[in-house]
Amino acid sequence: MKLICIGRNYTEHIKELENERPSEPVVFLKPDSAILLKNQPFFIPDFSDDVHHEVEILVKIDRIGKYIDKKFAHKYYSEIGLGIDFTARDLQAKLKAKGLPWEKAKAFDGAAVIGKWMHKNEIRDIDNIAFFLKKNDTIVQNGNTSHMLWKIDEIIEYVSKYFTLKIGDIIFTGTPAGVSRVVANDKLTGYLENKTMFSITVK
Repeated sequence: MKLICIGRNYTEHIKELENERPSEPVVFLKPDSAILLKNQPFFIPDFSDDVHHEVEILVKIDRIGKYIDKKFAHKYYSEIGLGIDFTARDLQAKLKAKGLPWEKAKAFDGAAVIGKWMHKNEIRDIDNIAFFLKKNDTIVQNGNTSHMLWKIDEIIEYVSKYFTLKIGDIIFTGTPAGVSRVVANDKLTGYLENKTMFSITVK
């Protein structure tokens, strides 16, 4: 399985990082070794002093597909989830400044939190899903899929041009504004439609 991640998919997040608004989805990958094991804390890596949380809606692919048209994309997933794309922001800034790939800042061990899954039939509108992240009981990120530049089915159409989607692949669909540094003993809890999807501690 692979983790396919979409960057710069929320306008306010683009603004807070002073990035250029893309004309097409920004795509990068994480290996399965980036997945944080269930019930394990997130350990801040020793190569970064500025790791940020990025809460994201997740989509789990359950059919093999290539060159998927947007109008058929809904047939390729049945579950929606919530997770975190941890980012070593200081390392990412250095790599971006040199025009180098982001993987060391995005794909390190433990950098992908995958929470619980919800059947999409439990969600009234895939393009209007509310979600938020609490850090130590304070809401720090508050998003809605209606604010995506590219909606879920559009993302599936786009990425399937380049990668064959396989059963079990997971798409991270981008993060809203509010990303910030995590420190030891932080508690991060993610909610999708007010349901708790994950809760982790930072070490």
